[in-house]
Amino acid sequence: MAKTEEKKLERVYNVPLRKDWLRTPKYKRSKKAVKALREFLTRHMKPGVDERGRVKLKIGRMANLDIWKHGIKNPPHHIKVKAVKSADGTVKAELVGFEYQEEKKSVKKEKKSRTEELKEKFIGKAPVKKEEPKRETKETKLEKTVEETQPKKEEPKKEEEPKNEAQGLSQ
Repeated sequence: MAKTEEKKLERVYNVPLRKDWLRTPKYKRSKKAVKALREFLTRHMKPGVDERGRVKLKIGRMANLDIWKHGIKNPPHHIKVKAVKSADGTVKAELVGFEYQEEKKSVKKEKKSRTEELKEKFIGKAPVKKEEPKRETKETKLEKTVEETQPKKEEPKKEEEPKNEAQGLSQ
């Protein structure tokens, strides 16, 4: 058994939120409930601090959605979360019954200018640049007039057999 397991501390808490959000205006209650959850977990799990002085505490997506499911004015009175503290001091909290999932970082695309974005929006995908017709100069005009004035050489025409329309229709 040479496997080295990370030392993890795992606890389930029923966090009371009502005392905190009752003291705030209705239009800020869910925000205050999230702050109360964060304060509770900081007090009980004692997460580490990173280089910038920020607390290493992550609240999961489902826990956040559970707090906000009835809107900003009506958060739940309490929430049951499972908190896991890893060896580096990071605490990740998620609603009981769900696993914490890391955020998927998307690859940034090249930033387009505002005019290109609007062209794509109204015209369609990636506008194709059309070659502009060259302006006719005096020389090209002269060449055209010379070609028009000179008699064209006639090529000998091949004799074609006249097709009988009645034969074409019957076959």
